[in-house]
Amino acid sequence: MSLQFLWYIPNQAKPGHRGDDTVIGHNSLETLSNHAEALEEHGWGGALIGTGWGRPDTFTVATALAARTTTFQPLIAVRPGYWRPANFASAAATLDHLTGGRVLINIVSGKDNLAAYGDTEGDQAHRYGRTKEFMRIVRRLWTEEDVTHHGEHFGVTGSTVVPRPVVRGGRRHPRLYFGGASEAAERVAATEADVQLFWGEPLDGVAARIARLKQFSEHLGREHPPLEFGLRITTLVRDTTEQAWADAEAKVAEMAKGAVSRDPNWRAAVGQRRLLDLAARGEVLDDNLYTTPGKYGGGGAGTTWLVGSAEDVAKSLRNYQALGITHFVLSDTPYLPEIKRQGNQLLPLLRD
Repeated sequence: MSLQFLWYIPNQAKPGHRGDDTVIGHNSLETLSNHAEALEEHGWGGALIGTGWGRPDTFTVATALAARTTTFQPLIAVRPGYWRPANFASAAATLDHLTGGRVLINIVSGKDNLAAYGDTEGDQAHRYGRTKEFMRIVRRLWTEEDVTHHGEHFGVTGSTVVPRPVVRGGRRHPRLYFGGASEAAERVAATEADVQLFWGEPLDGVAARIARLKQFSEHLGREHPPLEFGLRITTLVRDTTEQAWADAEAKVAEMAKGAVSRDPNWRAAVGQRRLLDLAARGEVLDDNLYTTPGKYGGGGAGTTWLVGSAEDVAKSLRNYQALGITHFVLSDTPYLPEIKRQGNQLLPLLRD
């Protein structure tokens, strides 16, 4: 199975995301296009573009960057509720058609300011039930005609999406990536997702989750090709191991100076709690998984860092690959220079 190497493009309303050093025009078309073009030039397949109320609209940003590039694949994060399934399926199929099949989709079910865009949501069972239904309808709209579905959360009648997504080889439509560490989330991933994205847990934790997801897929009667697995993690790469750790510790020291209290919802996610609790096991796990950033604001998908020379980090990523990880979403700041550094130093080792 081929490997996929993606980066992260920060479509943020405010500059300085995770210590990025671009301030003026940080979210301009020129700046973000420079990232996407650099990704193409330095061997990356594309980039995750995150979503959330209070930042530039993700789908609009992805469309603009796709128009400026030729091979760049936007991994577009979307939320059920922000989109209705038929509207989304049509928009994504159109962009996929226009780009020759470059669209990737990341379905997000985490907390957001739902009231700001007129959405409401119930408990965890309701949230993931809605997500599962959204994914099922979207997949049907991409692959069937005259779709009728009247469910608990969404409904469509006699719906056909035109144009259709690009069909190429085994690809029938854009891949659906999905995250979430709770049992409810894993049940959705096991039956409906194409790729389950993990955050940066130690190898034993990832191995256990892969085994559990495979069991769920079998017991719940998965109807799609086998679930694939991906890793979203920060990779801090320097010329030497010593320099990498010195820079990592310096970054954390700066984070500690500016640490602020967090939204109580921030720690509510099961996956986030798992990553933060790793610090209790030790500051460094496995060979070079740095857990300390989570103490000082390095939350979300970048909570843990792989630190070291290109050889050190490549070795660690290959260990994840040996468990079955085939999709990698990496990043470090400042984003643009690190696209180039890691594209030149890290990717060749991984592809070898």
